[in-house]
Amino acid sequence: MNHKINRVVIVGGGTAGWLSAGIIAAEHCIGTKTSSPENPFQLTLVESPDIATIGVGEGTWPSMRSTLQKMGISETDFFRECSASFKQGTLFKGWRTGADDIYTHPFTPPQGYTEVNLAPHWQTAREQINFAQAVSPQSALFTDKLAPKQISTPEYAFNVNYGYHLDAAKFAEFLRKHCVEKLGVTHIKANVTGINSADNGDIASIATDSHGTIEGELFIDCSGSRALLIGEHFGIPVCSKSDILFNNTALAAQIPYTHENDPIESCTLSTAQSAGWIWEIGLPTRRGIGHVYSSDHNTEERASEELLAYIASTVSDQAAAAATLRKVKFSPGHRAKFWHKNCVAIGMSAGFIEPLEASALVLVELSAAMIAEQLPANRQIMDLVAKRFNDKFLYRWDRIIEFLKLHYILTQRRDTEYWRDNCESSSVPEQLVDLLALWRHQSPWHRDNNNVDDMFPSASFQYVIYGMDFETMPSQTQRRSELAERQRAGALFQENATRTQQLQTSLPSNRDLINKIYTFGFQKI
Repeated sequence: MNHKINRVVIVGGGTAGWLSAGIIAAEHCIGTKTSSPENPFQLTLVESPDIATIGVGEGTWPSMRSTLQKMGISETDFFRECSASFKQGTLFKGWRTGADDIYTHPFTPPQGYTEVNLAPHWQTAREQINFAQAVSPQSALFTDKLAPKQISTPEYAFNVNYGYHLDAAKFAEFLRKHCVEKLGVTHIKANVTGINSADNGDIASIATDSHGTIEGELFIDCSGSRALLIGEHFGIPVCSKSDILFNNTALAAQIPYTHENDPIESCTLSTAQSAGWIWEIGLPTRRGIGHVYSSDHNTEERASEELLAYIASTVSDQAAAAATLRKVKFSPGHRAKFWHKNCVAIGMSAGFIEPLEASALVLVELSAAMIAEQLPANRQIMDLVAKRFNDKFLYRWDRIIEFLKLHYILTQRRDTEYWRDNCESSSVPEQLVDLLALWRHQSPWHRDNNNVDDMFPSASFQYVIYGMDFETMPSQTQRRSELAERQRAGALFQENATRTQQLQTSLPSNRDLINKIYTFGFQKI
């Protein structure tokens, strides 16, 4: 029980496995090739040579910038090797009425967000300008397909906040190379053929078909939906969330650009359909376009027709005719717990829900970071760390699910059973019902975040609810600070308008900046 946790074994590669390896290795054994008496920590990743990377997660949060930086990765190399592009948020089409309505969820918070809540002061002008446009420059940058920085801006710095779009298969290979060559991670290509238990029920070791038995004190399950350790071995059940989030199937396609210099979107596009939504992600060499839908409300044939019609209308008839659709089925939900005995599940082995706000990779980042920061000193305290981990991530999964559901329940659409069912009160989490009741009388702001590391800041709730035409009733009482706040809000609205114009004229397009990264690279910080 007092034995030190010096040997960590990750089962499974792909983005989840290698990202976890990089985060933990950077914290504990950066720059070491082998263990030594002075630095005994060992991190081994066992990856099947027979299982290909799924490659669905192609969008990140801004948190990925600091994650890559901590791992010692050059942002220039990352762009060049992973077909990466800039993501500044998400643009939603047709979610409110099913017609031409549009709203955005940018990554940059409203102007002056720490000092004044602009939402109440915007309400009087809501018919003249949408909320995101009034408080942030990024809606305009979305429209113009502009980059969030210039080539002279140092790596990971920015003019406006951003994450990435990337090729998931290339990203996994890029991380593998960095982890092995720079961070001292041991890479074993083998299939797991058995799991050997210790007397206390822990995993003592795994048996492989080509590298014998691999021992460890902590095992991380990144084996995807198979969940070889947490599911097959330990039998930790999945808590289904299909009563809240209905989507359970995706059709994915990779569509080339018509011309090599076609503009690259600077946000994820999400276009609502009859029983789901279509994503579009712009990479330098192709578009990733797919349809996420509920098989209980739509047929595969109908979903395919909608996806191909979208490709025909946004790219070309020829692109639609040549498209190859790949089907991915999933059950929305997560494990009842993620850390059991000496096994932690990360990635799809922990759970999966529709990729509406690109939460898959950020959960990998957060899970691996908590393991790295709170790696148990010995087995005796591991159960205490495991309890903290489970409590934290059960809370995070609940918040993500609530936030995704928020996108559906404010719709005015009643044209299909799917949208009507999404608005049924029985499918809405109780806490979300309470928040909506509260927001009818007071706008979301800092008080709505209970934890310093909440998944979504209150600004994100503002962008979604006011983008969906939600109304907060004006206060009936006059506060002493209200006049000063109103004056400051007016100044902030003007500052945002001025800054928007400045950025529109000074920032390059996504395509132009990426071309310059390939040619010149960013400045090193």
